[in-house]
Amino acid sequence: MTREQAERILERFPGWSLGDGFIQRDFKFKSYLNGLDFAYNVGKVAEEQNHHPDMRVGWRRVRVTLSTHVIKGLSMNDFIIAGKAELEYQKYSFQ
Repeated sequence: MTREQAERILERFPGWSLGDGFIQRDFKFKSYLNGLDFAYNVGKVAEEQNHHPDMRVGWRRVRVTLSTHVIKGLSMNDFIIAGKAELEYQKYSFQ
């Protein structure tokens, strides 16, 4: 996927940023445990898709970084998981 293609798709994903071969977003939560729960649920969805994001859990925030390691860049699967992470995030009242 070219950078231009990724930029066009990313327009539909507010809050996500484009890096060199990856996309990422910080999600904010009311509590540390909500963030842990979110990361766990995104991890379950990603495992079902056989696509595994890097996630960093901190105090009331989770950073999700997506890249397709096999191709060392971005694929449509990264955006699919980003969309599923957004759906999961909607379950939390504080955004």
